Amino acid sequence: MLKLEFFFDCSSPWTYLAFSRIHSIAEKNKIKIDWKPILVGGVFNEVNNEIYETRSNPNPIKFKYSRKDLKDWAELCDIKINWPSIFPIKAVKMMRAAIVAVEEGCIVPYSWKCFQSYWEFDKDLNNNDVLKDIILSSGMDADKVFDLISTERVKDHLKFNTSNLIERGGFGSPTIFINKSDMYFGNDRLELVNFKIEKLIKDF
Repeated sequence: MLKLEFFFDCSSPWTYLAFSRIHSIAEKNKIKIDWKPILVGGVFNEVNNEIYETRSNPNPIKFKYSRKDLKDWAELCDIKINWPSIFPIKAVKMMRAAIVAVEEGCIVPYSWKCFQSYWEFDKDLNNNDVLKDIILSSGMDADKVFDLISTERVKDHLKFNTSNLIERGGFGSPTIFINKSDMYFGNDRLELVNFKIEKLIKDF
């Protein structure tokens, strides 16, 4: 059976694009997605810290085009992306709650709500009241989730996912693995992901 892993942080706009598209690939090929919440900031700190310099001193030509590119992709994916007033956002609580959402079987609705709240409606997902509304609307018990995200077990799980991605060669979000070792990075690699999955199924 094919294994499809999706390492992600909801604070990334390109991850939002990929998240909106990965479901159709999995459904078409009858594959279950193994969702792996991470802290992309932890990845950057370890293996990709040059991104901070790029953010601080962006090339104005590339920056202007990247915003246009993001809008074009959002239109293609039929989602809305408006650059938030707080960027980057502190994603620790949000992504710890994502660990719980995986355990509760609510990761898909939870992630949709996080992406939409941040990238469409400019909500501060580090705010407990905002996060509580998302948790409740995703079908989870907010008190239970907030209790769990303060536990070492959940904290360690998020750290493990982040470290595991780095150990396997990852350097950002989203990162997708087919059968544990075949890695793809970024929204614009999903066509390759689909191609490779279809090829593996055909050759099986």
